[in-house]
Amino acid sequence: MTQLNKKIVFVSGATRGIGASIAQLFIKEGATVYGSATKATDAQQLGLAGIFAADFTQREEIERCADFIRSIKPDILINNAGINNPSSFESIDHDEFLRIQQVNVFAPMALCQAAIPSMLSAGWGRIVNISSAWSKKGKEQRAPYSSSKFAIDGLTLSLAIEYAKSGILANCVAPGFVDTEMTRRILGDAGIEKILQNVPIGRLAQPAEIAEVVLWLASPHNTYITGQNIAVDGGFTRA
Repeated sequence: MTQLNKKIVFVSGATRGIGASIAQLFIKEGATVYGSATKATDAQQLGLAGIFAADFTQREEIERCADFIRSIKPDILINNAGINNPSSFESIDHDEFLRIQQVNVFAPMALCQAAIPSMLSAGWGRIVNISSAWSKKGKEQRAPYSSSKFAIDGLTLSLAIEYAKSGILANCVAPGFVDTEMTRRILGDAGIEKILQNVPIGRLAQPAEIAEVVLWLASPHNTYITGQNIAVDGGFTRA
C-alpha cells in the first residue's frame, strides 16, 4: 500500500512542468488525482482521474473550478498554476499586474475556500501552495510576480494558523530555478548560465525534485509542519 492510497488530490496546472511532476508522483503513490489545465487535455493519457479546463485569467472560470473542487472533496490541494511577465517597474501595465494577481493569488484563495469545508468534515487536510524564490528575494523586473508570491506566502500562513487545530496543514514550497519551459522562455540560455553562478549547487532543479518535497508535506508523514515557506532552490536564497 502506498502512502496516499485512497486520498483524493487536486493539482492546478497539472499537465506541464512542476505540476505535471507533482501529479505523476502522487498517482504513483496511490492517490486519485484530478487537475486543471488552461486547455482541454486527455486525462486518461496522463493517468489523471479528470482534468478541469480553466483559464484562471477569467474569474468565472476560477469560480467554475472551485465548484468542481467542492464536488470532488479533495483531501489534498496543490495550488501550482501561475504566470509571470517580467517588466521594468515604470512600464508595468495595470491590467497585466491585476491579471497576474488573479492567477497567482485570487485563484489559489478561491480553490482553498472550496476545498476546506470537506477537509474540516474529515478532520484532515493538506494544502501546498507553490510560491517561488521571489517570495524570499527580490529581483529587478519582477514586481508583479514577486508581489503575488509574497502574497501567497501570507495567505498560506493565515490558513495554517486558522485551521491547524482542525487537522489541516498548509505550507508553501518555494522553487528556485527549475528546468521548465517557463524558465527557459523567460531567462534564455545566457540568462540561465548567468543565474547559475549564484546557485551553490550549480544547476537547475528538476521538476521531480520539487515534487518530492510537495509529496512529503502533503502526506500523512507530515504531522507537525505548517505555515512554512520552504525553499527548494539549491541554496540560492541563502547564498
